[in-house]
Amino acid sequence: MKILLLSLGLAAIIFNLSFALETASLSNYEAAGGNVLRVTEPAAPLTLKSALELAYGANAALSTAKRELEAVAGSILQAGLRPNPRVEALIEDPRPENRLTAIYVSQSLELGGKRPARIAAAERRRDVASAELNAMRAEIRAAVMVAFFDVLVAQERFLLTQGLVELSQRATTAASKRVTAGKVSPVEETKARVAEASVRVELSQAATSLKMARKRLTAIWGNATPRFERAEGQVEALPALPALNDLTARLANSPGLARAQLEVNRRQALVEVERSLRIPDVTLSLGGRRNVDINQALLGVSLPIPIFNRNQGNILEALRRTDKARDELSGTEIRLNNEIAQALERLNVARQEIEVLQQEILPGAQSAYDAATKGYIMGKFSFLEVLDAQRTLFQAKSQYLRALAEAHRSAAEIERVLGEAPDIPTL
Repeated sequence: MKILLLSLGLAAIIFNLSFALETASLSNYEAAGGNVLRVTEPAAPLTLKSALELAYGANAALSTAKRELEAVAGSILQAGLRPNPRVEALIEDPRPENRLTAIYVSQSLELGGKRPARIAAAERRRDVASAELNAMRAEIRAAVMVAFFDVLVAQERFLLTQGLVELSQRATTAASKRVTAGKVSPVEETKARVAEASVRVELSQAATSLKMARKRLTAIWGNATPRFERAEGQVEALPALPALNDLTARLANSPGLARAQLEVNRRQALVEVERSLRIPDVTLSLGGRRNVDINQALLGVSLPIPIFNRNQGNILEALRRTDKARDELSGTEIRLNNEIAQALERLNVARQEIEVLQQEILPGAQSAYDAATKGYIMGKFSFLEVLDAQRTLFQAKSQYLRALAEAHRSAAEIERVLGEAPDIPTL
């Protein structure tokens, strides 16, 4: 009886000690990682490189992917652990003269390569989590690039509209002088003031667009109130136009495709885990029994007989899920190829549009406006002709900015699919 109580007490002490150490370790980990750092950019000009650094350091989705990768380390640790031994005690007939006391320890021995199969499957899950992190970095990079160049374009549009307001004010002043001199009807001045008011409305819209673009950019790193003065960059620096064959060749290393391939590998590893479960485990028991004055050693072996349940259902499920992962890999490859081709075509069209605007439309619109303004002052043209030339110039410049934005957006889409992160020059 004393031996029984001593054994049970020792087992309880060991369990409580290990549980306390584990709890303390988990508490320290939670205390270290429980606080989330909120990043606010400095009140200074913001470059694309600085924006990417802020996003990489504080984006919530990227942090989630990092936590997932860290969590998988725990599953690898757990997969490598062996089964715990069991302590069992038995007392028959509490009367001292007939009492039978037995105590023995049982240990399960895993057969069929279960432990290596579990570890391999957990490691494949880590590979998938790492690929997901790379894919998320590519997503964040593309989102920052799009939002940053949207801010640059919005800044240019705001400055353009400010200039148009100044032009409208000068046109109104000129019309007022001509009305005072009796050269034109007061209707001309009214038209000029209406046009100026319309441009002021567009200036207000441009200011709102700029404000929203700034918020979309800083929201990527969790700041709802932008503090940076302005975005610094060359919006007219067009991205290069790569060849489709080069992009297709580089697509094999993209994080999206890599993740799909690694998911196939993980599913194959899970198939091996289920196959290893077909082999039953052996349980060995060692102990002793005391009956009055007689001590006896106990040695036992337990082995399930796999007649009905050979884990065939789980094996079939794992095989079909592996087939599903292969189909998803094929679908991902087709989808990414289409996305690359479409983004490249949009980039090509945007570059062609920009070239035509730079070489033909913008110079022609500017020349027409200058000639109309000078002719109006000299009395050769009506104000409607000046207003039409002014509107044409504004629309051409707005179209130019939209084409620039589309070019940078298409380039960012290509970067997102490829998942490459070359060094960003300081703009």
